[in-house]
Amino acid sequence: MTSEATRLAPMLPLRQLVDRYRALAGDFGTPVPLTAFNLSRSETEQLFSSYDEDYHISRFFHFDDLDGMTFTINAEPVTHVALDAEIESIL
Repeated sequence: MTSEATRLAPMLPLRQLVDRYRALAGDFGTPVPLTAFNLSRSETEQLFSSYDEDYHISRFFHFDDLDGMTFTINAEPVTHVALDAEIESIL
């Protein structure tokens, strides 16, 4: 893997991210604070920005700027994420 590919590769595979989201949210569609994923600020911003840049994945992600710690996901202020159940179709 090139250094560029390594830099862009998510540190948490999508299946694990979805599983963690479901454990936190209880069900799809529920907004979960990004802080609940227990990653550092840079890890959180890199991970979610990476998935947000992939059209086939990002269409299932819904970011909100609600109350809580704000992260920058692709230059947008974000505090929470909700995932659509249809994300399972690409896992």
